[in-house]
Amino acid sequence: MNSGSGGKLPTDGGQPLGQNPFAALSGMGLPANTGHRTAETGNRIPDTGNTHPIQNPKSKIENPKSRGRVDIRRETGGRGGKTVTVIDGFAGIGLPEKEQLAKKMRAACGCGGTVKDGAIEIQGDQRDTVARILSEAGFRPVFAGG
Repeated sequence: MNSGSGGKLPTDGGQPLGQNPFAALSGMGLPANTGHRTAETGNRIPDTGNTHPIQNPKSKIENPKSRGRVDIRRETGGRGGKTVTVIDGFAGIGLPEKEQLAKKMRAACGCGGTVKDGAIEIQGDQRDTVARILSEAGFRPVFAGG
């Protein structure tokens, strides 16, 4: 506690700063902020005054390249009657990316899961949620089995 202030903290904002660290930039002849950066490339696009962000037709991909087919199936065998959603058939991705996908699936489904023998196993029948996540990641999910 501060002695002498009666235990209260000042709320007036305190002392003003001695100098503005950005004040010197205004006289350097730098261009004004006249647009925004795109998420895809980071390049600045001029602002036309529209309230909506500018859509660059060249940067929008019409048909994103598929990262391959993955099979989604529901299994109960050997698990004491418990249902598990198994995703396998990944081509060209390593264990770290599979673990990242499994983490995203577990969070979206609100359940447990793991990566075992190159396949992702998610607890419960979560095929629809898993298919949506895989589609967003660029894969082509296919429901296999029943």
